[in-house]
Amino acid sequence: MNVSRKLGILIFCAVPAIVGGGIVYAVFQSYVPVLVYEILLLLGAGAYMSR
Repeated sequence: MNVSRKLGILIFCAVPAIVGGGIVYAVFQSYVPVLVYEILLLLGAGAYMSR
């Protein structure tokens, strides 16, 4: 996988992180679930990038 494709995947993962983080915060009114959500997204993106 070349560098431009990896950067594209990271940008594609950044949009759900921003929008999803706002939705999770609106639902739970706390930053702890947002942190958990962001960590799960980071792990998923990292697993996909390591392939």
